Amino acid sequence: MLVDGKLFIGASRNPDDSLNKPEYLELKFGNRHGLVTGATGTGKTVTLQILAESFSEAGVPVFCADIKGDLSGIAVKGEAKDFLLKRAETIGLSPYEFRAAPVIFWDLYGEQGHRVRTTIAEMGPLLLSRLMDASEAQEGVLNIAFKIADQGGLPLLDLKDLQALLTYMGEHASELSSQFGLISKASVGSLQRGLLILEQQGAENFFGEPALSISDIMRTTSDGRGMISVLAADKLMMNPRLYATFLLWLLSELFEELPEVGDPEKPRLVFFFDEAHLLFDDAPKVLVDRIEQVVRLIRSKGVGVYFVTQNPLDVPETVLAQLGNRVQHALRAYTPREQKAVKTAAETFRPNPAFDCETAITALGTGEALVSTLEGKGIPSMVERTLIRPPASRLGPITPAERQQLMATSPVSGLYDRDADRESAYEILTERARKAAEAEAARRAEEEGKENAGGRWTLPGFGDETEEGTKTAKNGTRRSSGYQRESVLEAAMKSAARSVATSVGRALVRGILGSLKR
Repeated sequence: MLVDGKLFIGASRNPDDSLNKPEYLELKFGNRHGLVTGATGTGKTVTLQILAESFSEAGVPVFCADIKGDLSGIAVKGEAKDFLLKRAETIGLSPYEFRAAPVIFWDLYGEQGHRVRTTIAEMGPLLLSRLMDASEAQEGVLNIAFKIADQGGLPLLDLKDLQALLTYMGEHASELSSQFGLISKASVGSLQRGLLILEQQGAENFFGEPALSISDIMRTTSDGRGMISVLAADKLMMNPRLYATFLLWLLSELFEELPEVGDPEKPRLVFFFDEAHLLFDDAPKVLVDRIEQVVRLIRSKGVGVYFVTQNPLDVPETVLAQLGNRVQHALRAYTPREQKAVKTAAETFRPNPAFDCETAITALGTGEALVSTLEGKGIPSMVERTLIRPPASRLGPITPAERQQLMATSPVSGLYDRDADRESAYEILTERARKAAEAEAARRAEEEGKENAGGRWTLPGFGDETEEGTKTAKNGTRRSSGYQRESVLEAAMKSAARSVATSVGRALVRGILGSLKR
């Protein structure tokens, strides 16, 4: 599988179906990115599996997503089956040995692999806006939220941190708008509803600590093989936007953390992005530009990115132009869009005079592909009709028991399987609100005490009268003379006093409720 710095992909055939020559991917061009396309059932997953095996054997760590669960078999030694042995004999693969690849299983939900998380702060406002399908105005508010968190020392780790910060911003929108720009309460409310939807979709499993360390997906074994990180994505695919955003975040983290290495003899990491169309569906231009920038520049950091999708039209032309290594499985041409895809795929290859590329794409069998890789000075090789080699690991999924055993002996076992919840924005803002409420209660109590100390109400007929309207008792004291009719002047004065008192009371209540609402 590895010959003189080259990865064996398969063997090409002549038009008469006789064996032509072995087809390789040069290891030093592994970081020039690639594309694996083809209709359902044509062998894309097996191609991904044999490429991952080959890179691992060469000492290159690999990260890939397991969409259907059948890629998990890469962790177990393969079994001799007639069709596999026949393919090995046909392409001249001798000896054909079976071997398990070193694998670490990951899962955002912590069910079929080790928990993988990041923090809200690491995700950033751009990717969060994409995840929440936020409008331009809402994205602006989200950017302000991150600015406030930075200036206020409010760590944003999980969803409740961001929810608490948005609540704070909504309550103090007027004061904050004068400093950071308009903060619409409607936009804040929309973002809060978006966070609730994310929580219901299981995104709270993704945000938190301990956050994934990039070094843990770039491990090698003691015998020099690269570890293959397999992300369980069958459940994650129920929320395709979260799946695409997570992989894009991981790609961005690699881009930001890894140093420049130029053109190494072999990649430092190979990253397979399965169902790649989900990354670009309905993506705003600013996000597509960001993806293009990362793909273009991450090559010099020693990372190869391979997009796996059904249709080459799923990938924008600006990104497609960066992909030097191509494996094209069969495409169907029943609809106008499919016919256009076949034509596009054919035109991206360096032509081979031995056959018509466009015709060949629709006539390829399962496990057969058109292959063109970079060679020499980085020039694409002439496209060849190739039989893909059989894998050394198992075809198909592993059992739950086998998965649990592999997880128990994993080099990251116990590192990510428990949540950590240190003090962050939620706890800080909650404590501030508690102290503010206590201070307000103390202030009100002090004001009420001052009012009570200033005097008390007097009621006629209860011994509180003045000289008027009283008479002397037998013991010489003066007592009430009973009910006396009020004069017109007295009645008018009391009515005015009651009116003033009622108005002041209403103003106080309105002020208190207003402050609570704000």
